[in-house]
Amino acid sequence: MKLAIIQQSNTADVRLNIEKLKQNIRKAASSGAELIVLQELHNGLYFCQIEDPSYFDLSESIPGPSTTEFGSLAKELGVVLVLSLFERAMAGLYFNTAVVIEKDGSIAGKYRKMHIPDDPAYYEKFYFTQGDLGFQPIETSVGRLGVMVCWDQWYPEGARLMALAGADILIYPTAIGYESTDSEEEKMRQRNAWITVQRGHAVANGLHVVAVNRTGYEPDPSGVTGGIEFWGNSFVVGPQGEFLYESPISDEDVKVIEIDLGRTETVRRMWPFFRDRRVDQFEDLNKRIR
Repeated sequence: MKLAIIQQSNTADVRLNIEKLKQNIRKAASSGAELIVLQELHNGLYFCQIEDPSYFDLSESIPGPSTTEFGSLAKELGVVLVLSLFERAMAGLYFNTAVVIEKDGSIAGKYRKMHIPDDPAYYEKFYFTQGDLGFQPIETSVGRLGVMVCWDQWYPEGARLMALAGADILIYPTAIGYESTDSEEEKMRQRNAWITVQRGHAVANGLHVVAVNRTGYEPDPSGVTGGIEFWGNSFVVGPQGEFLYESPISDEDVKVIEIDLGRTETVRRMWPFFRDRRVDQFEDLNKRIR
């Protein structure tokens, strides 16, 4: 399968961001991409740097304007798209939601971000309710997509549950970067940890992993912090954690990568982690502390 990642910087002009995304989707499709993955909350700036009730106006229903517009493009190009949207489920109830659009423009399924951070510059709990759809792969014409979102990528339990439910690939739309006051050494440690934990998901589950981050600088509207420099570095790894592609840190990137989903069977025969799991001893994983 040929999949594409689109890593781009955003502005406050939502229409401009969407038009750039559509141009990049066309570019990826013209290079043979069958599955195209976009970054987290790709229509606008990462608004969660501050708590501002007016930002709820950025939310939309699903189905809604974005699924209609990107759905029309998916149908025209014959591609599967992974979108990331600020979902308004009802008044006062909002989610950080990934939506998969099928080749015919229909909604194949959606996933609501399960783990919601609340840290300086990442005040997502103010905006988003914890996901309520579980860890269920989304069936598509290109395979069963185990889509999760950003902060979910730090939790091996989510990756494992997607794998146990039959996911063919793990996909993480992302928005993560550096705080400006961090040292260069700390920035490197953070980025390497982010890459390493996801490579671990690939190895532990024998699955390809796709992480698509945004890039570029976005200021903190409050001025409390120095803003976020999103570190890009979107990547695709194979089921042994091997790098198939890494994007640059500071540049926008549209890349088509060919992957062999059949390698999961080969790798799991060599490393039979699922055979040897002591499921009879895992009850304590349901506890916050032992």
